This record gives sequence, C-alpha cells and structure tokens, in this order.
Amino acid sequence: MQLRAGAGRRVGAGVSGLAGRILPSPTCSACSRASAVSYLRSPASRASYHGSPRRSSAWAAAVSVAGNMVNNALSRAKNDMPVIDPLRIVAKEMKFLTGNIRKLLGSGHPSLDRAAKYYTQAEGKHVRPLIVLLMSRATSQCPKAPQRQQATFQASSAIDTSISPLSVLSDFNPSATTEKDVEASGDTDILPSQRRLAEITELIHTASLLHDDVIDHSVARRGSPSANLEFGNKMAVLAGDFLLGRASVALARLRHAEVIELLATVIANLVEGEFMQLKNTARDEKNPRWSEETLSYYLQKTYLKTASLISKSCRAAALLGGADAQTVESAYIYGKNLGLAFQLVDDLLDYTRSEQELGKPAGADLELGLATAPLLFAWKTMPELGALVGRKFEQDGDVARARDLVMQSDGIEQTRALAEDYVAQAIHALRDFPDSDAKEGLIEMAVKTLKRNK
Repeated sequence: MQLRAGAGRRVGAGVSGLAGRILPSPTCSACSRASAVSYLRSPASRASYHGSPRRSSAWAAAVSVAGNMVNNALSRAKNDMPVIDPLRIVAKEMKFLTGNIRKLLGSGHPSLDRAAKYYTQAEGKHVRPLIVLLMSRATSQCPKAPQRQQATFQASSAIDTSISPLSVLSDFNPSATTEKDVEASGDTDILPSQRRLAEITELIHTASLLHDDVIDHSVARRGSPSANLEFGNKMAVLAGDFLLGRASVALARLRHAEVIELLATVIANLVEGEFMQLKNTARDEKNPRWSEETLSYYLQKTYLKTASLISKSCRAAALLGGADAQTVESAYIYGKNLGLAFQLVDDLLDYTRSEQELGKPAGADLELGLATAPLLFAWKTMPELGALVGRKFEQDGDVARARDLVMQSDGIEQTRALAEDYVAQAIHALRDFPDSDAKEGLIEMAVKTLKRNK
C-alpha cells in the first residue's frame, strides 16, 4: 500500500483513536496512508515513543479530547486560521536572545569575534529557542518531581559563574557581563536556566550551520553571503568550533548533569547524522532498489541532524523546571515529532519553492546528491530513480531528470501526509499539559510547521 496523491489533505479527517500515536480510522483514505504511518510505528523510528495505558471510560474521554485537539489544530493549518502568536507569548525573552548570544560569543581576537557573530547579524527565525521558551512556560504549571528541585535551584542560581578559576580557564571574553538583566529575569514562569538553555540551543544550531555551509559549499545563508564565502572555509569551521566551545561552557554552568548529557549528545548526533547523509542508503549501493529500510535510514538520519536538538532541548527545558517524569517524556515526544515534521516540510519546499522564496538555492538537495523524502516516495513507483540515487545525480541531466520524476509522482503529497502525521503526534503529546497560552503557542508552532513556505 502507498499514499495516493492528495492524501496529505485528508490526514486529519481519519483520526478516530489515539493511543499515544495516531491510529487510522477504518476508511479508504486511512488505508492510503498506511504505508507512511507504518514508518512511524517501526522499531527504528518509533523506539522511544511511549503510549499511555488504556483506562476504560477515562481512556475514552482522553482519546476524545486528544482527537479534538489534533483535528482542530490540523484544521487551522488547512484553513489558515492562526489562533495565537507564539512569539508574543515569550516576546520579552526573545527580545534579549540575540544580544545575550552575542555576549556569550565575545572573543579578544577581532577576526574570530567577527566570524563567530556573523550569523547573529541577520534576523533568523530562531525557531529552536522559541520552542524552548514556550515549552518552559507550558511546563511551569505541570506536576513537579520533588527529587529534581535541588538540581533545578542549582541550575538557575549561578549560570554566569565559572566553576573553575578564571585564571585556569584562560577564556577571555570582552563581551561578558556580570550585570543581571533585570527586565528579562522578572518572569518566574521561565527560569534563568531555561533562558540560557534557549541561547545554548541557538548556539549549537548556528554552529551546525557554519559547518554545514562548508561541507555543502554554500554561497548564501539568510539572504547574505555564507560565512565560508565571507571568511573562507578554515575560519568558518573554526568559528563553528568556537560556538560549540562556548555553548559547552554555558551548558556546564547550568550545573545539571542530565541536561548536560542531553545537549552534549545532540552535538554527537549532529556529526553522526552528517556521516549518515554522506550515503543515501545504509549500504550505499551503486544501483540500489527501493525498500522500506531506505526510508527508515532517511528518517533516522533526519532525527540525528534535525529532530535531536529540538527534542532534547524540549526535554531539557522540562527537566530544568523540575517537571515530573511524564511531563519530561511528553516534552521530548513533542520535540521529536515536531523536528521530524519540520525537516519533511523543508524537504518538500526544496522541490516546490523558488530560490527567492527560500532565501537560499532551490533544488540544492539534488545538486548535493541527496535523496530526500519526496524522491524516496517517488522511487517506490519509479524504479529508474535507483540508478540516479546510486550515482548521487552526478551525470549531466541527472538532477533535472530526478526532479521531473518526483514532480510526476505523488512524492510531494506523500511527504506532506507524513509531515501531518508527525505534527498530529506532536500535538497529541501535549494532551495532559494544563491549558495555557504557552500550550496553545506550542500547538500553533506545530501548525505553522505545515504552513511555512521557507
């Protein structure tokens, strides 16, 4: 079974039961989605997803509420009906984000200072810190774990204080300040440690952009020359390393072992995902055949490169707030599914939007030899794509041929349908959070993921 063209427009309609994951209703349209949904349930892609136990009538009531929440959110995505502006909810914290990041990145070496701060000059979307701040506020009213209260206090008490003597660290930062930002610290719903986590998340993401642009030979980023073009490959790589170093220092000063472990693992995941991306299939055959393993490999790579940072920073935000185990797990599940959906939409935009709309070269994935979701879905019914995938679209005409085959197939529709499934999973993960503007903001972030056009 495979998704039919247009299936992405019907995903929300078939949600009849929720058991910690979206269950298709016994209809034809649901059957048409079974192929994609099966990947969500496979051990490789869904191993860390935990459903809730059934509880007779209470379970039925929860299913109904969650189902309504998901359907309402997906209806908003289809009908362009924004309910709340996520940025407004944490506007005060976001106002200080870029300035605080630049303070963390100060260097006594002028050239390094310029390169390290280069990507902070353009106005980015700041999606990841926005999600962290929304999650911090949304979980502030959730049940707490008493055993985590001491770690929570320590994490927020001295985020700008070194652990080792400064003379030993030998880390001169002329931009650092010891003054408290009184305006930004007045909100008790978002702790100082959680605000710092949002900044660390953006530092890690920006470092990955610096490295990726070197690997991909990029020429533009956010409408401006890329850092590797502006400063050269060596300086761009070193600037990315510097960002990771400063992020690690800020992370250590949170003094929360589990959060440090989570975010340190993200850095390793980014590298592992990049290595996976060097191959389009696990065995990297010269003339591969389509298999379900191919898409599973792609989804695992996508988790490591994109969803790991979002999911683990969401989990870390809940931990820093002292939330209980169920809330921490729900935060992680939300971030994981949102991250996967985000990348799937990014993949289809590479086929459907122009360079002017994206702010970066369109069709870049194929030019780089990458087979992403739209092509992988098309490949199932168009075996001739296998040879192109195997040689990474290197021959003259390969890129144009592959693009034409994808556009002739239902690969775009299937990719969007799978993204909608992941968004539904993300929204469902929030079902037990108390009602709040921040919870609505997280739901709207999921809706906006499906609606974004760049």
